[in-house]
Amino acid sequence: MFEQSRRSLILGSMGLASLCAARAGQAAPADTPAADTPDEMLPLWPGTPPGGANVTLTELARDNPDPNGKRNRRLSRIFTPLLVVKRAANPNGAAVMAIPGGGYSVLNYDGAGTDHARWLNALGVTTFILVYRLPGDGWAGRADVPLQDAQRAMRLIRANADRLRIDPTRIGILGSSAGGHVAGSLATRFDDRIYDPVDAEDNRSARPDLTALLFPVVTMGENAHVPSRTALLGANSTAAERDAYSLERHVTPATPPMFLCCAGDDRVVSPGNTLAMYRAALDAGVKAELHVFQTGGHGFGVQLPQAVPTAHWPEQFARFARYNGLFA
Repeated sequence: MFEQSRRSLILGSMGLASLCAARAGQAAPADTPAADTPDEMLPLWPGTPPGGANVTLTELARDNPDPNGKRNRRLSRIFTPLLVVKRAANPNGAAVMAIPGGGYSVLNYDGAGTDHARWLNALGVTTFILVYRLPGDGWAGRADVPLQDAQRAMRLIRANADRLRIDPTRIGILGSSAGGHVAGSLATRFDDRIYDPVDAEDNRSARPDLTALLFPVVTMGENAHVPSRTALLGANSTAAERDAYSLERHVTPATPPMFLCCAGDDRVVSPGNTLAMYRAALDAGVKAELHVFQTGGHGFGVQLPQAVPTAHWPEQFARFARYNGLFA
């Protein structure tokens, strides 16, 4: 296990030409490793992000490969939030923004980012991995920092839709664990004005066209994932603050169609979170689909043996996305 700068670890074995291309927002050279190389990286903010006037951070990435050699990079101390773009070889116009979790303390960049991008790219879906700021790093208005980045990211995806060959009316989000809380916040609070506009792109809609939440953090009250709540709201949050950031209290008929998935034996984030979000969606008349697997625990991804029940969530999500017009 070792630490290095976040940017160099994301870029992996890319050469100087690829690094310069990524900074310039251009495609990486064709000879770079496709499985690990972003086509480009889009910084979210033209200057210091909102609430960052007194913030100084050295961004870190920890590489903690498993015994089989699979990468498991965890990013932290994010000062420059960005979108990592993974283009499909045969794009069909659909796009998904993948939002990694990590308890609002780190970002699980591979398990809920690059792995999802490989699977979605194979379906023809352009994928954007959101590298968002973490609330406990000294930002003013800490609890809104991840949502600020998510709103801004969705607006930038729409701003670049023509160039990236995607349909601006077919952009979904896929959030895992605490990333599910970010995604659910965007799905329910896409119109909230939580930062001052910085350019014309902030006039664009931040509403996703479809939402998928995997074993998500939803509530800040009963059944809350306490480490996520503490990281987001601080150790001494009030009842009013907990209500304000409990997603199930903010679902409206304007919330986009929602795919929800968890395992009944999740001992990290209570399945009650997923169930509460499904009930709220039904009550609001939102199109929703719920899958609760018998086993699977927390943090399952797309690289599972087919005998494991949770291995089948990707195909179920793809069917839901096609039925609701996101996928071709």
